[in-house]
Amino acid sequence: MESQKKNKAKFRPNAGLKLMDQVREVLRYHHYAYRTEQTYCQWILRYIHHFGGKTHPNLLGAKDIERFLSHLATVGMVSASTQKQALNALIFLYRDVLDKPLVEEIAPVRSKRLQRPPTVLIQAEVQRLLAAITGKHALMAKLLYGGGLRLMECIRLRVQDVDFGQGLIFIRGGKGGKDRTTILPKNLQDELQKQVQAVKTLHHKELEEGFGAVYIPEALARKYPNAGRETGWQWVFPARERSLDPRSGKEMRHHVLESGLQKAVKRAAEQVGIDKKVGCHTLRHSFATHMLENGVNIRVLQELLGHADVKTTEIYTHVMARDIRKLESPLDRF
Repeated sequence: MESQKKNKAKFRPNAGLKLMDQVREVLRYHHYAYRTEQTYCQWILRYIHHFGGKTHPNLLGAKDIERFLSHLATVGMVSASTQKQALNALIFLYRDVLDKPLVEEIAPVRSKRLQRPPTVLIQAEVQRLLAAITGKHALMAKLLYGGGLRLMECIRLRVQDVDFGQGLIFIRGGKGGKDRTTILPKNLQDELQKQVQAVKTLHHKELEEGFGAVYIPEALARKYPNAGRETGWQWVFPARERSLDPRSGKEMRHHVLESGLQKAVKRAAEQVGIDKKVGCHTLRHSFATHMLENGVNIRVLQELLGHADVKTTEIYTHVMARDIRKLESPLDRF
């Protein structure tokens, strides 16, 4: 069985296509997310343009990648995570598209990884912020804080991911492709049920008009061709209008864009006079910190947040509100 796997032919793109079309073909064959496809293509194009835009990557190698990544760190001043993202895109290009795996060690000038404590709002600030957000964005912001969701985890929620009976939210394919479960705040259930009911009404109307399909993973779509038209797969926060899917070309309703919620949170922070640097992720940071302050075990919080390593969760212990008034100074022991 192992020998059969080793001898299995590796997928190769159509040699008659242009390079970037080959890149997209391989990305889609391996079911990479559309956002990842866009990001990888941007980095590969940036890499090519760095060397004049006329030299094919086949004629470049590990040392050229080093030069490019070092340039990003020293001139572009990109973060360590951004530099790593660029490296991953180029490794994919050489290994999976050009069939030239990089065997030489790549050791560019590394971007500095800065460890800064997260920005956290106190509960009174969270209340003021949420009160200043209106409409659908208010419900979304409450989910970010109430369940510790990441921005795109909220945006991509499906109807079937919300379990009102158990008071749980199921996060499918979160960061790192991992699934997890988090809590659904009790005082948010009525509002969220109204939103889900509105989605069901819209979906029924679209089915009558001959539409009603949403994007689902390609492997699932092949196995269950009609799954994308089922109620459970509908987005909890659908876009106002239907649009053409960039891959299939079919007209369907996508989820809302994340920029709307980002702008709403930033605008609300300015409106209520919060001078901290506030974004959507600030609500997730605040959820984690307040849960620890309320006595939640850090291992439980790790599961709720979907952190692979508890050390990532431990950063919130540095920004917890601690009552130091009961502590005794060593000088008082004299």
